[in-house]
Amino acid sequence: MKLKILVGTMTSTADYVAQAIQMDCADLVEDIEVLLMDGLDISAFDEADALYLICSSTYGSGDVPDNARMLYDSLDSQPKFLGHVRYGVIALGDRTYLNTFCFGGKKFDERLQGLGAQRVGEVWCHDASAGTLPEELGAVWCREWLAQALTLAPVAA
Repeated sequence: MKLKILVGTMTSTADYVAQAIQMDCADLVEDIEVLLMDGLDISAFDEADALYLICSSTYGSGDVPDNARMLYDSLDSQPKFLGHVRYGVIALGDRTYLNTFCFGGKKFDERLQGLGAQRVGEVWCHDASAGTLPEELGAVWCREWLAQALTLAPVAA
């Protein structure tokens, strides 16, 4: 099983979370690939045997980060059925912006579900204003999420 972590970030925080997961969860999954979303489109979800993890910060007024815009927009402009996709979401935000808290990740979740992708577990939201390190908590969450995801039978393509 391959874990493909797609990273949307403005300040590298989501990338740090993805790298922490890559190091901490190597004993659970034989292949973990971290990809910044720069230049990616919907074809990033073409691998049928991969498990996907969206790791996205929130920018501006609840938007996806600039480097994630092309991938996010392609989910509308180049729609295709993603029923083979099993995924999870790490959404980074700041609860002081309550009306748009973690919307970067939540927007990806909504679009992926609309194309038939199947989310494993709940969206994990990290609050930057809580004073906790998203890398540490994200890796802990991911170990639990992977344990759940790996017990589920692969989706038939």
